[in-house]
Amino acid sequence: MSRLFSHRSGNLFGGAVDHFVGYGNVREGGLADLPGALKRVMAGEPDYISIQPGAARHLWPAYAGKAALVIQAGCFTPDDRISQLIATPEDAVRYGADALAVAIPVRGDTEGHYIRWLTDTVNAAARFEMPVVAHVYPRDYSNGCNIVFTPDEIAYAVRIGFETGVDVIKVGYTGDFDSFKETVATCPVPIVIAGGPKTEDLLGALTQTSEALRAGAKGAVVGRNLWGHGDTTMAARAFKCVIHDGMAPQDALAAAGT
Repeated sequence: MSRLFSHRSGNLFGGAVDHFVGYGNVREGGLADLPGALKRVMAGEPDYISIQPGAARHLWPAYAGKAALVIQAGCFTPDDRISQLIATPEDAVRYGADALAVAIPVRGDTEGHYIRWLTDTVNAAARFEMPVVAHVYPRDYSNGCNIVFTPDEIAYAVRIGFETGVDVIKVGYTGDFDSFKETVATCPVPIVIAGGPKTEDLLGALTQTSEALRAGAKGAVVGRNLWGHGDTTMAARAFKCVIHDGMAPQDALAAAGT
């Protein structure tokens, strides 16, 4: 855990480049050039990188030791078209990882299947004393199948995380300070926020991160709102200013060089 929360602030800033399933047209967007995206994120000096095992195999040797490595084992689409675990704790050890992440959806008929993913992974990882980071995404079926961030659903996602024994829980921010603060206060393990749906601009992403930190979150693991807003390295620096230095979002943008 100390390798994940290595900064003196006690908070964590992670970069997520683990979005290959359900990403859409891989020739478009911030991850169209995955090696380039990883290079730009790493230039911003994040505390850790969350990445799929195959990508880590090919790309991580150039960055080993420069940030903590978290292997993403969960591979799903919200509609369950894809539902696979693609890495084990043994795989993570072989790659030299510092933790194993498991992304799961909750709610719906297949929820028990995904909860089993988490519990089995936690039990297997314990043999290696490897932390498990749960990325938990509640689903809503009222209009198709969509990932949601309402206060009740995020509280439920957090409960799933810590009752399955994970070490860190990553969830989306609710957008409601009081409800999120209450959820954080009743959780015995660190909560970090996901970057969430891409915001209109970087300031919006920094603002929701700042609010979540004030509510008790211990950092953020950011994907689309990191490599999806133009200058990825500058965005990483701005997130670090908010997460580690406690800067106001507007000040963080200025300090990062916008």
